[in-house]
Amino acid sequence: MVSTRLSRLEGHRRKFLAVIDNTPECLRAMHYAGRRAKNSNGGLLLIYVIPEGDFQQWLGVEEIMRAEALEEAEAVMAKAAQTVRETIGIEPEIVIREGNAAAAINTLIEEDRDIAILVLAAGSTKEGPGPLVSMIAGRGAAYPIPVTVLPDTLTNEEIDALC
Repeated sequence: MVSTRLSRLEGHRRKFLAVIDNTPECLRAMHYAGRRAKNSNGGLLLIYVIPEGDFQQWLGVEEIMRAEALEEAEAVMAKAAQTVRETIGIEPEIVIREGNAAAAINTLIEEDRDIAILVLAAGSTKEGPGPLVSMIAGRGAAYPIPVTVLPDTLTNEEIDALC
């Protein structure tokens, strides 16, 4: 179901969504999305998706594994938010979800209708462009908003010049 975006209506602002996933290229996407948000008086939303894990262990172990995964996600997101504050000068919104990344991103886009653009960066390693970019290229994930895909070779200065 495609929902109407609200980002251009009065009282709303366009949000750029970047995925934080511990890959080097996610920093390119975060910087670009943050710079676009700042330059357009919009917002930056960062999402971290804790992968679906094999949490079906003994009850105590499952709870510990989940807590550790959440603790790691919170630390990664705190560092990402600090980087955005220091390099771009805006305060990002932070979302942490658990599950399949493509599904979690799609659910967030449906929930927050101010999100107008998803920003990803393609990796240039031998493993390929990254799982989300590969899914989009292979039509395994379709989003109801435009997706901007950056090469990970751009520097922050080059990204700043583009924005």
